[in-house]
Amino acid sequence: MDIQLAWLCLIWPLIGVIITPFLARINTDVMSYGAVFFSFLTAVTAVMMLPLLFSAEVLPLESKYIWLSTPVHITFGVLLDPLSIIVANVVAVISFFIMIYCLGYMKGDPDIMRFWMLMNAFIGSMLLLVLANNLIIIFIGWKLVGLCSYGLIGYYYRDDEKYWIGGPAPFSFDKPSACGVKAFIVTSVGDMLMLGGILIIYFYAKTFNILELYHTAPEWVPLMAANPWMIILVSILLIAGPVGKSAQFPLHEWLPEAMSGPGPVSALIHAATMVKSGVFLIARFIPIFYYAYWSAGVEEAMYFFLIVAWIGAITAFLAASQGLVALELKKVLAYSTVSQIGFMMLAMGVSGFSQELLVKGYMAGTFHLMSHAMFKACLFLCAGTVIHAAHSIYINDMGSLKKYMPYTWLFMGLGTLSLIGVPPLPGFWSKEAVLFATLESQHYSLFAIVVVTVVFTAFYSTRYFGMIFHGQTSDHVKKELSKPHHHVHEGYFPQTFACGALAVGIVTFGLLGMKAEYALYDLFTIQLVNDLGLAVQSFDPLYPKIVIVAFSIGGVLLGVIPAYMFYVSRKWDVNKIYENSKAVQLVHIFLWNRWYINNFYNWFFVRGVMNSARAVADKIEVAADSAINKRIPQAVFGLAKISNWFDQKAIDGVVDGTAYKVQETGGILSRIQAGKIQEYLALAVIMALVIGGVIWLMII
Repeated sequence: MDIQLAWLCLIWPLIGVIITPFLARINTDVMSYGAVFFSFLTAVTAVMMLPLLFSAEVLPLESKYIWLSTPVHITFGVLLDPLSIIVANVVAVISFFIMIYCLGYMKGDPDIMRFWMLMNAFIGSMLLLVLANNLIIIFIGWKLVGLCSYGLIGYYYRDDEKYWIGGPAPFSFDKPSACGVKAFIVTSVGDMLMLGGILIIYFYAKTFNILELYHTAPEWVPLMAANPWMIILVSILLIAGPVGKSAQFPLHEWLPEAMSGPGPVSALIHAATMVKSGVFLIARFIPIFYYAYWSAGVEEAMYFFLIVAWIGAITAFLAASQGLVALELKKVLAYSTVSQIGFMMLAMGVSGFSQELLVKGYMAGTFHLMSHAMFKACLFLCAGTVIHAAHSIYINDMGSLKKYMPYTWLFMGLGTLSLIGVPPLPGFWSKEAVLFATLESQHYSLFAIVVVTVVFTAFYSTRYFGMIFHGQTSDHVKKELSKPHHHVHEGYFPQTFACGALAVGIVTFGLLGMKAEYALYDLFTIQLVNDLGLAVQSFDPLYPKIVIVAFSIGGVLLGVIPAYMFYVSRKWDVNKIYENSKAVQLVHIFLWNRWYINNFYNWFFVRGVMNSARAVADKIEVAADSAINKRIPQAVFGLAKISNWFDQKAIDGVVDGTAYKVQETGGILSRIQAGKIQEYLALAVIMALVIGGVIWLMII
């Protein structure tokens, strides 16, 4: 029955997608509650798999059926191991609370049937990715997730002005339809590269099955390593997919624009599901490259871990710095998501730096994935309520909302404290685990980047929270309050309930934080060391835990204190500092323009492609069109005329002339043909005499 639970997890959302149009024929409420009900069944089924973690010795469990036998053998199956069970629960449970929130947030939406179908399809696709037992099925789930996200990000595809993001004026705005296309194209770039890496692995391993890849690594990894640079090439290709899907540098620019979808969509994509899939897949690949380096002695395999770790660190710092100046509430949270996923990638990367860190780094990355999913889902859902209440996406249009939305203030406050890393909330424990693994790797430059990122995170988190709920009421909010039926209050009950449930989960998970960390460490020791037989050494820490706690708390205080003085107590005037410092203005402009990376991409890729298309259209296509449709036909007609003239004057002339001459000669000769035999004999005699005379003259 245990493995059947995995199949049920895949089936329930699919039934939800299929049955939604039929429920819509009854009425909208039945359809909405029906859609949520199937996400509830999915969550319950996922939770029923959790007891397997307490008897991890029976794992992994696999169930499969032959899908293709010719030309390649591919099975369609599910795989239950500690990693897939944990991530499946993160996806299913948090998605269920997001679906509850949608009952209030999406009430009255004219396209609600399409919304429910896309949401359940998204959940099912993500679970297919997580529970699949081979790389091809994972890739299918991977692409379905991207397709559903395209539909959800561009949900308001009619591009009504009220759904535009970006700005404020005079800065440019982005339309939902364009944002969906941008996300799909950027992530697809990484997807195609990753598919190339998967196919190369199949070429050597002759299997897509994950467990078979692990267990037969001693056979095919040396074959691959026999070709210089092949391991590095495969590493880059495989990492490209997670980099695109998890919005890591340099493919991170699509995520801030993905905020054009409804608020719950942002929570679903940026908290529980899609952006976590990259971290999950990196975790899937780690045993292969770890074996290659530490057991098979393939030096090139270390590049996999170096690339992952450095991409994670750079992304964490870069995105956090952009969050310092952003004014759109959901965009601040989006930068935060990109940055926090960088933490997870970093932890996964350092897991391969030494044999002592495999389980430690693997656990830290997964632990931060779990805690981040919970508090970021809460933050995005609260942000949706706040934006709906204030009728603005900008935090400088808010202020003093605490007195109008006390529950949202409480729930969002807990989520923010966890994001900052305040003990005993889960963000503190998981972030501390990432810091610890990084410091123990003795890559001190990586550790320094992470500590600075902790400071930035504390600053921008306190900033947005202070600007929303504290300080003076903005003129915009006053204007909203003056309207007779304003929305400056808490959202519908389902919205408040979902946020509250997640906030309770944050507190509970935080109180169990240290125990959860130890439990995860034991689980992954069983999975990686006992089951897969990866060679490790006992962990002997170089630094006492207090050092990490000091860096973690110190970084938080360095960020929180100035932000509190600027945006909560307002004892320091941030505008005055900005106006009096040219350096601050330059830094602000640099960060506001997102390090000019997005501008470069727009210039190079978007405008470059557009200019190239225009050049091709104006120069090559017009010339080709002119040549094909005008000049070549003209030349053909010219040749035809010449041919016609030659035909008429030369060929026809010679033939006709010859015929005419023959006819004329015939006419002349016919005159001497009188039909009298004596004349013919006389003529014959004359001709014979002439010929005889000529021959005689030639002889003499």
